[in-house]
Amino acid sequence: MTDITSSVLAGRFVRTGTSLRRRIGAAALALAAALPAGAWAASAREQLNAFVAGTQSASGSFSQSTRGPNSGTSALQTGTFSFQRPGKFRWQVSKPFEQLVVSDGKQLFQYDPDLSQVTVRDVGSAIGSSPAQILFGSGSLDQSFDLADQPGRDGLDWLRATPKSPDAGFARVDIAFKDGLPARLELQDSFGQVTQVSFSGVTRNPQLAADAFRFTPPKGVDVVRMGAEAPAGR
Repeated sequence: MTDITSSVLAGRFVRTGTSLRRRIGAAALALAAALPAGAWAASAREQLNAFVAGTQSASGSFSQSTRGPNSGTSALQTGTFSFQRPGKFRWQVSKPFEQLVVSDGKQLFQYDPDLSQVTVRDVGSAIGSSPAQILFGSGSLDQSFDLADQPGRDGLDWLRATPKSPDAGFARVDIAFKDGLPARLELQDSFGQVTQVSFSGVTRNPQLAADAFRFTPPKGVDVVRMGAEAPAGR
């Protein structure tokens, strides 16, 4: 199997062959920041502020790839996402391998079917000063990030969020808007890797299933708990 790097929460998941080194990262988490209430003639930052104020949930599809500073681009990943504020989300990779990351607002579950392994950690310690705080939190964005509009490129409006904490685990995340909808997200981590995520079929404030953000580890899988968390499952 080729090397695949998947940025999902507050670090990076690095998958090489049958081994998996996890660092909880931030690409998927910035996805919802690009979901404003409608078509805007406003700046990207104004659209972000409107999104934070007016979007309680969203769903859609994504494609994602990562390129390193001295290497080529990883295999394209595709899948679906949904989230519900505050702190609940589901990020499901379907190709080229299956992987699922679910947060119920208290615990974060990462399930790798081919490894028969589930990693569980506390949402608060996992998110910290990450894009998740922008997307799923309710506090002031300016407390943890320097936010600035960027010059337009590729016909898109861009916003950059730079973490104020040196321990955030990523250098910056750029979010692109097109006609008031998310078009692209680019996350640069502390190692110079850039993860690009493209969005499609985005729906604001959909009706989501009551169990959309629940996860119970399948029978027989290894469950690894990071830190002092409650038992996995519901």
